[in-house]
Amino acid sequence: MLKRIIQIAFLFIGGALGFVFLPPLYEIINLSSNPWINNPYTSVALGALLLFLLSFSLSDYCVKFINWMEEVLFKLPAADLFFGTLGLIVGLIVAYFIGFAIERINIPIITEFVPIILSIILGYLGFRVGFKKREELIQIFSKSGVGTKKKAGENNIAVSQEKTLYKLLDTSVIIDGRIADIANTGFIEGVLVVPQFVLTELQHIADSSDTLKRTRGRRGLDMLKKLQDGKAVNVMISEEDFDDVHEVDLKLVRLAKKMGAKIITNDFNLNKVCELHHVPVLNINELANAVKPIVIPGEDMEVVVIKDGKEQDQGVAYLDDGTMIVVEGGRNYIGQSITVTVTSVLQTSAGRMIFAKPKDEKVA
Repeated sequence: MLKRIIQIAFLFIGGALGFVFLPPLYEIINLSSNPWINNPYTSVALGALLLFLLSFSLSDYCVKFINWMEEVLFKLPAADLFFGTLGLIVGLIVAYFIGFAIERINIPIITEFVPIILSIILGYLGFRVGFKKREELIQIFSKSGVGTKKKAGENNIAVSQEKTLYKLLDTSVIIDGRIADIANTGFIEGVLVVPQFVLTELQHIADSSDTLKRTRGRRGLDMLKKLQDGKAVNVMISEEDFDDVHEVDLKLVRLAKKMGAKIITNDFNLNKVCELHHVPVLNINELANAVKPIVIPGEDMEVVVIKDGKEQDQGVAYLDDGTMIVVEGGRNYIGQSITVTVTSVLQTSAGRMIFAKPKDEKVA
């Protein structure tokens, strides 16, 4: 469709160029005396025909160029594009007034070419200045807006100027399910965004022939339904997709950059990719580790030893939040509820691990 539009555009441009440039060409080659050739309609038809034939070889390049420009513009944040365009407009206005003053001088070469050169240079400089100074311009506008509202005596400035906070959910955090409980507590602000490509991946997991995968996929869909039914947070389905990218994680990163959003995940690898791309990420596992109760060496606690440890004579117990407790000399207490004394606490990337000994034994 785009190729046809470009060919039609070439047809009209060719007609206009033929109308303007072919009559002087007839005079140069001594064909202006021929009434059939030196005719406006003939000039328009010839120009349109020549450029239309030329469009068959150039239209593919034009389509590629337009697609490339479209991709570049879509990647730019809206603020960058807005202030860049604003700077371009200011640069062109300044070039117009300077060119208008130069035309008064009435020097043939200068009045014809200098305004065009000024428009190109000042337009480019205006775009670059607006693009680079966008943060300062935003601060100026925000400060002026705050001052005006203060004079008006409004107390809800922050609410009216607050930017919508978007948080993207990846497949792992949806399947995990803890995000629904966290959202119900009211600790998550803004809008939770579920991209369509994440929903598609979740549906493929739910339709898997593997029983475990199918169960996890269906649980993820149930969690999404629970999030939508809850009133604590808004859930939005985004239809935005990137056909040139196949990896779901990279699509999430690009969408987060485009929307200025944060990504909620519990995927360690996605967490690292987001850090490399400078995309803010909220890790559910890190949150869970942060809110676990603090255990101090020398503290007593009641635990149930469940199984053997890796080392000889060790036993393993668990707290309610899943924290593993390694009980030295606890092998003899498997299946029993005993009081242990904490000897040390080890914090790892996988979580917190507690080492303890039965209270009736001497603590090292």
